Amino acid sequence: MRRIYMDANATTPLLPEVLASMQPFWIEHFANASSIHQPGQVARRAVDHAREQVAAFLGCRPAEVVFNSGGTEGDNSALRGILRPGDHLITTAIEHSAILTTAAHLEGCGVSVTRVAPLPDGRIDPEAIRAAIRPATRLISVMLANNETGVVQPVEAIARIASAAGLLLHLDAVQAAGKIPIRVEEIGCHLLSISAHKMHGPKGVGALFVRRGTQIESLVLGGGHERRRRAGTENVPGIVGFGQAAEIASRALADGAMPRVAALRDRLESGLLQRIPGCGVNGGPAQRVANTSNLWFDAVDSEPLVIALDLKGVSVSGGSACHSGATEPSHVLLAMGLSKERARASLRFSLLKTATDEDVTTVLEIVPAAVERLRALSPAFAGAGV
Repeated sequence: MRRIYMDANATTPLLPEVLASMQPFWIEHFANASSIHQPGQVARRAVDHAREQVAAFLGCRPAEVVFNSGGTEGDNSALRGILRPGDHLITTAIEHSAILTTAAHLEGCGVSVTRVAPLPDGRIDPEAIRAAIRPATRLISVMLANNETGVVQPVEAIARIASAAGLLLHLDAVQAAGKIPIRVEEIGCHLLSISAHKMHGPKGVGALFVRRGTQIESLVLGGGHERRRRAGTENVPGIVGFGQAAEIASRALADGAMPRVAALRDRLESGLLQRIPGCGVNGGPAQRVANTSNLWFDAVDSEPLVIALDLKGVSVSGGSACHSGATEPSHVLLAMGLSKERARASLRFSLLKTATDEDVTTVLEIVPAAVERLRALSPAFAGAGV
């Protein structure tokens, strides 16, 4: 059975070019990048080159790139490295759990938190951010592109509000990286998190952009690695792979790869809407990253639908992979105003850059049939009017 993977927002496969760039640094060039001998300096040059590649990807200085273990660490570092008891944090109700759980932890440590609700289409109104500012506000943290709906936030407008108020701005750009261009100087943020495995790089490595002059306390204490901003021996193979993935992603954005993916996503969406009654798109009216579609199917629970599609060779998600197996409906969709029933009936399709017309054609055959079978078994179907 040919498998079709449409869960790219959970993770992406390592590109062959990325793997090839990493291989010498496991065995041949294995030295510690902090060692002053010649093998160590080979590793150091590789890390420095990767830092330049990631900096070019973000449009920042290499010295502003701090390598870490991924998006969760970057989000934690941005919030816990800035906020102190008595400070006020503004974030949103649709953030990744790496932000929301950290914000809840900080509340227990004396930090006050405002969680701004989205508009029904999943966008955050910049004026709602402005209205939430208090004298004690120190940091605003907003997701650049939502991991479940793909909705892109108006971060430039939010950055202008933060700048006018003298506040720091952090962006969780994990789901945006490689899908839309990111130029931190143009946006005007102070901190930004990305993760390699969402853009065809290795798992367990990411980066936090820290604007020059931004004072942030290190989350991981120990040696003086990463300019004393993140202690721990560098993951040289992972960092090298991350740099290569960033360079490839930059080329793909320049070469128009994402409009092709958007066309496939749109064909998938329109085909499902035409074939399945009682179906709609979450966040559809808003600007979204090209690869993401989140749809609801009335009178169907997403978990058995995910399983039914998996048995037919189609890999999709009921929401964030970080909440896989959770019985509660998506907090993102609930915050957008969906009922619990409709939130539980929602699926996320997130296409790889390598997706094909054949993939979409096959999915358009499999999904309607699976929905029809599950509705026939559902007691709710008879009264659903679909």
